[in-house]
Amino acid sequence: MLINNKLATFDPLKAFKFLKVFNTKKSLRTYLDTLDLKKINIGLVPTMGALHLGHISLVEIAKQHCDITIATIFVNPTQFNNTEDLLKYPKTFEEDKQLLIKAGCDVLFSPDVEEMYQPNEVWEYEVGALNTILEGKFRPGHYQGVTQIVYKLFDLVKPDYAFFGQKDYQQFLVISKMAKDFDLNIHLRACPIIREADGLAMSSRNIRLNAKEREKSLQLHKCLQYIKQNYGNCTNNQLVLDAKSFFEDELLALEYLEIVDRESLQPISNFGDAIVLVACSVGATRLIDNMMLP
Repeated sequence: MLINNKLATFDPLKAFKFLKVFNTKKSLRTYLDTLDLKKINIGLVPTMGALHLGHISLVEIAKQHCDITIATIFVNPTQFNNTEDLLKYPKTFEEDKQLLIKAGCDVLFSPDVEEMYQPNEVWEYEVGALNTILEGKFRPGHYQGVTQIVYKLFDLVKPDYAFFGQKDYQQFLVISKMAKDFDLNIHLRACPIIREADGLAMSSRNIRLNAKEREKSLQLHKCLQYIKQNYGNCTNNQLVLDAKSFFEDELLALEYLEIVDRESLQPISNFGDAIVLVACSVGATRLIDNMMLP
């Protein structure tokens, strides 16, 4: 499906035969400035690497809608409120690059920290209410860092479209608010969660689970399925209370499980369109998941 008629005089197969890799803002911007941006759509897929099929699905969707797809790999330090978590974040650049090549990605931007941040740099954007609930509550400062790096990438690439995974649903709402607050002319799209055959949401953190933890991690998806199947049969509070029984295990530490409005993420008591979100530590690995209701 084409977003508009920009493809009429543009042949992406001839222009982008190989994955182009850039490590500096100047080199990427210089390359983009050689393109006739009036005739092409640019799609951006921001990632932190350790790519899996969920990330690749974003690239594939971007390629359906855009003439050129740019993926970024950057482990952003400002969005980690846990230094140990930052140090343990998996880095698999060569494998990631091969996945992007196979997916037909056109450009990869992979800078180092010094390229993206000046010493003692300050970002004063006010995230608002979404910064104080759910992920914002359990990861203070996280969305401040997310908006900081995403704004930098938007400003550098100037994409027409940007693609994000639904698994980080609250993050998508935060970025959408930022794009509106800064009046950015970018179409944002939340793309479906990609799951393993047994239901576990694909995540870069899954590789940190041992065999027993991997088995226990399925409780997140089982819990969401239970809520979806029973949504409307009792009050939302009772349903959440019953669903918490899925996490009665010493390996599981539930942080939150809530049925909320899809826009405000505030708890709701009716049975209209909603979303259920869950965060749980499985051993030392923190996982999140969600599911649309009904």
